[in-house]
Amino acid sequence: MKTILVIGGSGVIGSKLVKYFLDNNDNVEFTYLTNRPYFGKGTSLNISEKDRVLELVEMLNPDVVIHTTAITNVDFCEKNHAMADLIHVDGTANIIEGCKNTKSKLVYVSTSFVFDGKKRLYFEDDPISPATYYGYTKAKGEEMVKKSNLSYLILRTDQPYCWTEKWQHTNSVLRVIQTLGENKILREVTDWYNNPTYVPDFVDATSKLIQEEMTGIFHLSGSDFISRYDWSLLVAEVFGLDKNLLVPITSDTLNLAAKRVNVNLSNEKIFQKTGIKMKDLRSGLEDMFKSRESI
Repeated sequence: MKTILVIGGSGVIGSKLVKYFLDNNDNVEFTYLTNRPYFGKGTSLNISEKDRVLELVEMLNPDVVIHTTAITNVDFCEKNHAMADLIHVDGTANIIEGCKNTKSKLVYVSTSFVFDGKKRLYFEDDPISPATYYGYTKAKGEEMVKKSNLSYLILRTDQPYCWTEKWQHTNSVLRVIQTLGENKILREVTDWYNNPTYVPDFVDATSKLIQEEMTGIFHLSGSDFISRYDWSLLVAEVFGLDKNLLVPITSDTLNLAAKRVNVNLSNEKIFQKTGIKMKDLRSGLEDMFKSRESI
């Protein structure tokens, strides 16, 4: 049985991975920064503290390390380069060194932001070309992983959504459900497009890739390329909320620090290699709706 270490196990993706492995009786360890989850034991870890990272990885000696830690606020990263570098570059370098010491396989969770949106469709082997500082630092992390001589997986995703724990960041689906559920107006952008990714799909695909000893780059993203406004309309439809509370706007009215680009990730490779079909948005939302009573 493999020993798996999830770094960032209190985040949305990280916590779902940990719970999946625990439910399947896998030997899983995980770290968290400040929010200690209610499941499992876990270890507090700041990945910018090199000695601590190396000590923990050596002590646990995992077969696989899944690196999910990131500052996902792209506007914060655009205005705080040093912090973005500290976590995405220096922190990733520390994890890579730890994995080298234990010869662990490294699974690096990346993002659609490594691309600039100038192509109609992006495949795994396309050259990376970030348009934001967040994307730049995540792309640099990818390059370090590829040059590490480790066995690795790079998993790019986009706009993950699912039910979350109380300490975790919200997501676009939950924001629509909460705002419309309170009968409040919600302004949504018509010119930003994404591949919304249902987190349980991401978890299933990641587990399959690890089980089958796959390596390389995979796009674990949803099967629809849809605007934020149309996405919100579909959330309202599936959850029986008032669509008339949604007001369309354009992104230029928001004056955000980081430029948003429309990146359409092809997820055909994960289907070809594993048979896993990443859900379209309606299917993911309907699955959330059905599971709401257990949350």
